[in-house]
Amino acid sequence: MITLKSKREIALMHEAGKLLADCHKEIAERIKPGVTTEEIDHFVESYLKKHGATPEQKGYNGYKYATCASINDEICHGFPRKQPLNEGDIVTIDSVFNLNGALADSAWTYAVGNVSKQASDLMKITHEALYKGIEQAHVGNRLGDIGYAIQSHVEQAGYSVVRDFTGHGIGPTLHEPPQVLHFGAQGKGLRLREGMVITIEPMVNIGKYNSTLDANGWTARTVDGTLSAQYEHTVAITKDGPLLLTDQQEERPF
Repeated sequence: MITLKSKREIALMHEAGKLLADCHKEIAERIKPGVTTEEIDHFVESYLKKHGATPEQKGYNGYKYATCASINDEICHGFPRKQPLNEGDIVTIDSVFNLNGALADSAWTYAVGNVSKQASDLMKITHEALYKGIEQAHVGNRLGDIGYAIQSHVEQAGYSVVRDFTGHGIGPTLHEPPQVLHFGAQGKGLRLREGMVITIEPMVNIGKYNSTLDANGWTARTVDGTLSAQYEHTVAITKDGPLLLTDQQEERPF
């Protein structure tokens, strides 16, 4: 069942989203060669505690961390670890904040020092694809419009969109209907209604879109060892258009 949120509920989720967006800005300052993703995870835990919030994903189906930290060919759900990040890596930090019962979810891919043009181009196209999808998140449009916009942008650049992991509804629980695919056909799928809150979170690979799961049962990576990037916002569907609840107020490509 899809839950429609009231203006009050969306406002509370927006407060959680602002906190998460500010945390991502702090993470951006900390990502550099020699830093470990375990250190980033500890920072996020401390940040949450300082602001009276909690990591919603910690304990979810037994997950042990406040963040997911996916490096290079890891698509999503990478575990924070003790190994230092290296110059030229890319790393996606994904976290879900719970502030007074309101949830917000956002992932961001970061360059570690100077990265290759191949990695930089992948990040750029994935970032643009996120906003191509958000542009379609209007009352009366369909989920397929979001997926089509993302897939078209990604494939025109010669990359592929991951099929095995999708966006989702959110609030008051972490994963709710509907499933938000990042590929699809225009005019198909569920019609968007005012009060829906969803995540749009394209994962884009340089090579094949297929994924494989590590022995830990969580970490997904590309089957061909190519790089993967991801950007994610929590988005409310309003009569005035898409409202980015996790907006970092960055300069956007539209």
